[in-house]
Amino acid sequence: MHLDIETVGTGNQVSMVLAGRFDAHEADPVLTGLNRLLDNGARIIGLDLQKVEFIDSTGLAVLTRVMKRARELGGDLVLVAPSTPVRVILELTALDRAFVIRDSGPGVPLDR
Repeated sequence: MHLDIETVGTGNQVSMVLAGRFDAHEADPVLTGLNRLLDNGARIIGLDLQKVEFIDSTGLAVLTRVMKRARELGGDLVLVAPSTPVRVILELTALDRAFVIRDSGPGVPLDR
C-alpha cells in the first residue's frame, strides 16, 4: 500500500501527516520531506502517525535520524497520535522512551 504524506503549516512549528504503510519503499520520500522542513527553518515537527497502519525498521531508522538532527538544531521531532500498531513497535523497541509522543492530532501545541 502507498503512503500518503501531507505537510501542514510553515515556520518554526510544522506538522507532517502520514497515512498508510511506512516501510522501506516509502522511507526516502519521508526522509526527504522531513529534512526539507528542517532545512527551511522548522525546529519542532509534529509527525502525525494516527493513520499509519505499519512501520518497519527502515521507517524507525528514518524517525531516529530526523529526531537526532532536529535535536542537534535545537528542536525536536514529536510523534503525534501513533496508531496502535505503531505504538506497539515503539514500545517493543523502547523508542517510546526516546521520542516525545503526544496523543492529540496535528493541531496540538508541539512544544516540548
